[in-house]
Amino acid sequence: MKITVIGGGGVRSMFLAKSIAQKAKRLHIDELCFMDNNSEKLRIYGGMAKHVANLLCPNLEFSLTTDAVEAVKDADYVITTIRVGEDDMRARDERIALNKGVLGQETTGAAGFSFAMRSIPALAEYCELIKKYSKPDVKVFNFTNPAGVVSQALRDMGYDFTYGICDAPSGMLRSFALLYNESPNSISGEVYGLNHLSYFKSITLNGRDIMNDLIENDEAYAKTDMRYFEKELLRDRKSILNEYLYYFYYREKAVENILNARQTRGEQIRDINISMTAELSKMDIENDFEGCLEVFNKWYGMREGSYMASETGERRTTPWHFDIYEEDDGGYAGVALKFIETAQSGEKGTMIMCIPNEGSIEGLNDDDVVEITCDVDKNGCTPHHIGKVDEQNFEIIRRVKIYERLSSKAIRERDKASAVQALMLHPLVNSYSLAKELVDEYIAHNKDYIDGWN
Repeated sequence: MKITVIGGGGVRSMFLAKSIAQKAKRLHIDELCFMDNNSEKLRIYGGMAKHVANLLCPNLEFSLTTDAVEAVKDADYVITTIRVGEDDMRARDERIALNKGVLGQETTGAAGFSFAMRSIPALAEYCELIKKYSKPDVKVFNFTNPAGVVSQALRDMGYDFTYGICDAPSGMLRSFALLYNESPNSISGEVYGLNHLSYFKSITLNGRDIMNDLIENDEAYAKTDMRYFEKELLRDRKSILNEYLYYFYYREKAVENILNARQTRGEQIRDINISMTAELSKMDIENDFEGCLEVFNKWYGMREGSYMASETGERRTTPWHFDIYEEDDGGYAGVALKFIETAQSGEKGTMIMCIPNEGSIEGLNDDDVVEITCDVDKNGCTPHHIGKVDEQNFEIIRRVKIYERLSSKAIRERDKASAVQALMLHPLVNSYSLAKELVDEYIAHNKDYIDGWN
């Protein structure tokens, strides 16, 4: 079996390689290809990923390439994790919105629309190559942000072999299991909503529903990403919230905190990655891997430690380091691998993915891509039936889903009017005049990556 990673020169490449290599023998994965169009980053981060994979699974055939056709040829599964325009364009996406007092977060905020303008055309090109050169029953797991808009657009374009994946819900479940000193395999959750805008309807640990226990557990607000919310809010919503819902429930605080911070998140990551890449570029990846790993741990640890800190004023307290041999904790590669493992087993499994609604959440269209708990088998995914949900939760979901639908239409058809409608309806923009200004600026900002807008 061949797995291809498009965007294999990203700084998280070692995480992917570790996840895949640890499970390669059990899942009959014998070929792994990392592709990126940035040859220097592929040399550094792809090279470190290859070293990790060789340590864990020496028999795994691991290749690095800048040739997309070579990468996807005969692939059984493809993971896409690209950043068109790289970190500098993300930072500018966010600043354009913030300069108007609008949240500039790259997925949930207005900046996500700009990112999608670049991501969707690039991914469509890759999907065409995948249709032509990969295995006939290929599956594509998209982790490219903004995953909600991107997954919707790819499905709207007819790429039914694409699935949106995100490690935020599974990461929260893992943290809850560890909070109770239990294995992550012992916990599950019923999730409904959209990517970065989802609610846990229930959470079960060893067969027992612990939702109310969690909401009342003070330790959970100190040791998990429940730290971003007040207990009173979760009691009111009778749900555990995806961490990104902070931006909706604390909108003005998020904007104020970001504006008062020395840097936006995008600027933090840009500067950390520039410094890390510059230091690693002078080192011998193969012969001084331990030294390279020390440099990586230093810079990436800064990145992890500052996650959502500027926006919320809350910092993660657990020290971070990359352990090659520690049992893998999943991440987004873990989501993809769980799908593969379940499909191979011939049995039914349960996981959280971004797939068409198909009647699951009452009030949404069947073809609306939602983030939801689903059953997985060799034939694909079936969403759990959720039915009617809390009207306040649904109102936020509905508004953002309309934004995603209109964004998909705008980007696929290069239609400025639909783009203005999309941002006007986005709850974090909510203004026709601001939407018009943002669309004009984002079209100009992305001029080197897009064409044909009217």
